Amino acid sequence: MRYAVIADIHANLEALEVVLADSKEQKCTHYCCVGDVVGYNANPKECLDIVRSMGMPVVKGNHDEYCSSEEDLEGFNPHAAEAVNWTRKQLSPEDRQWLRDLKYVRLVASFSMVHSTLDGPQRWGYVFDKLAAAASFTYQNTAICFFGHTHVPVAFVRDSVVRGGTYSKFKTEPGKKYFVNVGAVGQPRDGNPKAGYVVYDLNEGTIELRRLDYDIAKTQKKIMDAGLPQRLADRLALGK
Repeated sequence: MRYAVIADIHANLEALEVVLADSKEQKCTHYCCVGDVVGYNANPKECLDIVRSMGMPVVKGNHDEYCSSEEDLEGFNPHAAEAVNWTRKQLSPEDRQWLRDLKYVRLVASFSMVHSTLDGPQRWGYVFDKLAAAASFTYQNTAICFFGHTHVPVAFVRDSVVRGGTYSKFKTEPGKKYFVNVGAVGQPRDGNPKAGYVVYDLNEGTIELRRLDYDIAKTQKKIMDAGLPQRLADRLALGK
């Protein structure tokens, strides 16, 4: 059983299509999504339709929540607020209800997933370091939990202490717990503009980060044609 674990699609259709094509080549048999299907980029409806049609388990991300509510956006980053307001208009009432109904934490097979943190999944905290990871480990009831939100792929492991760092592929070990950020499909922020996702082989116990080129220029043009902020287009090429 091989899972493609995807996160932070953020309405980037070109990146999502490349990731799904690669996952088939990697012989993935199952799929799950660690949140933020929508937001920032110009194809929220199309990406949501793909995710829904595949029937994959999905947890709620902060942009899934913002874009499916009528919440006032006072205090938001202006670019993020503009993208949220635009995205709300692209989604049907049914789409928004589907996003509202998503859970914050889910058990999938023998692993779990959350968009942000296990100690406060509705507060949208960021896990960049060992201290923040340690707080989530306290609430982690599975050997492996996948998360997203930071758009930066990093893996934390707890045995006697909590350690963490970047990764490309590693094998999990019995008796240890892993809290793994799978990177971002649609808006990487680790300085690498390539779309990212993880292949988790349950039989082998391996977790592999995949990075893929996609048509960034096409995605950027769609952002500009939609009248979304220029910065959202520019950052895709920088991976920031």
